[in-house]
Amino acid sequence: MAVDSDHKSVGGVQTPAANPLASDPELMNDFILESREHLTGIELQLLTLDQDPLNSEALHAIFRGFHTIKGMAGFLDLDAIRDLAHEVETVLDLARNFKLAITPTIIDRILESKDYLNTWMNELEGLLHGGKTPVPPEAGGLLDAIRALIGGNASIGGPAPQLPAVSPVSPAPVVVAGVVAGNVETEAPSAGLLELARELAAPSTPEGPADVAAAENPEAAKVIESKHIGARSIKVETAKLDYLVDMVGEMVIAQSLVRHDPDLAIGLKPRLARNLSQLTRITDDVQRTAMSMRMIPVGQLFQKTSRLVRDLSRKAGKQVELVLAGEETELDRNIVEELADPLMHMVRNSVDHGIETPEERERTGKSPVARVTLKAGHQAGYIVIEISDDGRGLPREKILKKAREKHLIAANDEPSESEIFALIFHPGFSTADKITDVSGRGVGMDVVKKQLQKLRGKIDVISKAGQGTTFLLKLPLTLAIIDGLVVGVGDQRYVVPLFAVREMMKPAEEAISTIHGRQEMAMVRGNLLPLIRLHQRFNIKPRHELPWESLLIVSESGGKQFCLMVDELIGKQEVVIKSLGDSMRHIAGVAGGAILGDGRVGLILDPEGLFGANRGE
Repeated sequence: MAVDSDHKSVGGVQTPAANPLASDPELMNDFILESREHLTGIELQLLTLDQDPLNSEALHAIFRGFHTIKGMAGFLDLDAIRDLAHEVETVLDLARNFKLAITPTIIDRILESKDYLNTWMNELEGLLHGGKTPVPPEAGGLLDAIRALIGGNASIGGPAPQLPAVSPVSPAPVVVAGVVAGNVETEAPSAGLLELARELAAPSTPEGPADVAAAENPEAAKVIESKHIGARSIKVETAKLDYLVDMVGEMVIAQSLVRHDPDLAIGLKPRLARNLSQLTRITDDVQRTAMSMRMIPVGQLFQKTSRLVRDLSRKAGKQVELVLAGEETELDRNIVEELADPLMHMVRNSVDHGIETPEERERTGKSPVARVTLKAGHQAGYIVIEISDDGRGLPREKILKKAREKHLIAANDEPSESEIFALIFHPGFSTADKITDVSGRGVGMDVVKKQLQKLRGKIDVISKAGQGTTFLLKLPLTLAIIDGLVVGVGDQRYVVPLFAVREMMKPAEEAISTIHGRQEMAMVRGNLLPLIRLHQRFNIKPRHELPWESLLIVSESGGKQFCLMVDELIGKQEVVIKSLGDSMRHIAGVAGGAILGDGRVGLILDPEGLFGANRGE
């Protein structure tokens, strides 16, 4: 490639000397963000098209996505991105005009193109934020494969139409004061330039397929109309949003301190009481609004698994249908991000281990097409995510045998079914007969459980031999706020998460017993439950030593119930969770801290950690 001193090129991306606008960090950042949104939509529509090759709306949506990326890339002199998007757009245009049939091979090539462009976005982001030189992604003959698809349409509808090459837009002169990656100063404003690129990227035909689809579909017309009215949402940096939520939490704490101030409690005048009540209502509304801003639909997480299921099922020679339900259920953005890897691993395990081959399924009277279901919904203040398959189920006896070999359970023990299935979360535990490049090394399920515990969630397993397996993930709505019972033990205050509380009771003396002289038990509704004395766990002096003079809180961990012994119940309160820092992060039984209404700090208890510590785990 001949390059003169004013037009340097790196991997098909021209440097700022060739086009000063391409070095504008704001324009480049907008291009990266918008391209990623288009690429996400492209993948979703491609998977829809894979299931229904005659779906014209999905085909038009994919075409528009590549067309827009091509136009913006040409505007910014990103030649490699523009050229690939142009070739893919040609393939899609042939398909739109019924000159090329959509086949799995075409879907594969377009998905590879989407992945290639995603890699380019990562490289451009590195240029933008780190100043590093972009390393051209390995194309692996992708461009030639796309062109071969274009050239191979003669038998369908004649030779491929030669679309004109996209030439970079000649911008108005811009005086560049300094060009540094991530720090560009310009004397001329760049506002509206990317909007110009979008207009240039828009389909030029007055009555293209998109317009026809809009005319036939009123809902599509509404979407197109809304784009011309103006933006109904804005993009905000997540760091700013997190800071806002933190400050709202501090405001809630400050409001609570004022409301419970002992000086105000003395002779509180009616007008001041009304004003404080109004302040409480406004604070609650602001808090709810701030928290809702961090909530995003869980469907974004589910959609990422669609591509995974398609690729894995084809690689393993299996036929798998992915069913999604409850995608509109909203979850804290931070939880969604942390949940991505565990969910991917569990779906991967279902396809690789749980689902049988089509021949095996037909031999057992099943449909050759297996089903994997992802479902989300609300349950008792939790978000419950269900991952299920209709495969062979967990091998109960095989798990039991492996556990005895590893000395995880005694040879003469007969654990319950739930306890056997819980063994798959033990580090290094695997029943796979062979190791594949997908799974089978015994790593992953223990990481899944640890990640859920980090998110204050839990996981249950239900499985029936020959019928399939279901994993139930229970997660809090948010990581920032929790409803809890404030209890007193001695002169200390603790917060027991409300979701872990089953009931509270004051036991009778005869309900308390001791097994083998060491483990105290309490009889609750005909069941013997282990009793944990909180004052012993935290080494403080209680007001009551006798359980029948104290209060018992029945809690649950890993499907097993137990009792926490406290001195008194102080009340119910919504508290803002505060981290205790690295030095106290790994204390068993403590999930964090909270500033209570009287200004005192209370520890937020982790019932599962308390129960595990009591058993010596």
